[in-house]
Amino acid sequence: MPAAMPARDTRQPHQFGVTPVGVSRYLALYVTQIGWLSLGAYLLSNAYWPSTCKPDTLSKIYSCSFRLADNQGWVETVLMTWLWSTPLLIALEISRRFQKPERR
Repeated sequence: MPAAMPARDTRQPHQFGVTPVGVSRYLALYVTQIGWLSLGAYLLSNAYWPSTCKPDTLSKIYSCSFRLADNQGWVETVLMTWLWSTPLLIALEISRRFQKPERR
């Protein structure tokens, strides 16, 4: 009589982020990133900057961004939010990549 084969473990993994990611999720991720960057390009091209500020470098854009909300236009307000949330989102993603997964 042949030896019985052990049953395969078909349970889900106990840690989040260890299952393979499907192609549709990659596609959704890249479409979202392209949309986010396109939104930023649209806002940068259509924003009305204060007359005291003519940003031509990245550092001037960030130093002038505090005065964008003074114009009370929706494009300027959204641009200020976009400018300050983007580096935070990038920093969070980088920190998530460098953290070791916790064992349960």
